[in-house]
Amino acid sequence: MREIDARGLRCPQPIIELGKAISEIDLGHQITLLSDDPATEPDLSAWSRMTGNTFEKKEKDTFLVTKLS
Repeated sequence: MREIDARGLRCPQPIIELGKAISEIDLGHQITLLSDDPATEPDLSAWSRMTGNTFEKKEKDTFLVTKLS
């Protein structure tokens, strides 16, 4: 599983890094996104609606993103 460490980066950089990485993986695969930016969770919600992918918050700064489209 791929991991992106975006801790210390601020909006919109974590989502930009995720967008680059998700284009390189196959459908059904997952990426762990580590981000301590408070905007990450609302950004991920909007990004998920726009892209058709999903995410789950695992811990305070840890998100599991699944590529579905």
